[in-house]
Amino acid sequence: MIISHSKSKEMILGSLAKQSVPCLTVQSDVVECVALFKLLGVTLSSDLSWEAHVNIICAKVAPRLYCLKQLRCAALSSNDLSYFYLTVMRPVLECGCAA
Repeated sequence: MIISHSKSKEMILGSLAKQSVPCLTVQSDVVECVALFKLLGVTLSSDLSWEAHVNIICAKVAPRLYCLKQLRCAALSSNDLSYFYLTVMRPVLECGCAA
């Protein structure tokens, strides 16, 4: 198996992130060490908190919430508003819920 060092990232999790750990090298090239990484739609942080993921989801939902408010002001029916919520907002809000 060939490892592409340019596409690889290293993340040190938990209490080891506070300590000085030597850099990971692959074929004499240093692998980039990151504090945040997006994997399968879930943002992982080195301190294992949900704060970064929640902030990203809130930023994605805010414009959709504005559209929902505008649709409500346009006097759409409650069925149309719930359809908008179920198809546009809920999938974004539920991203990573299983994790």
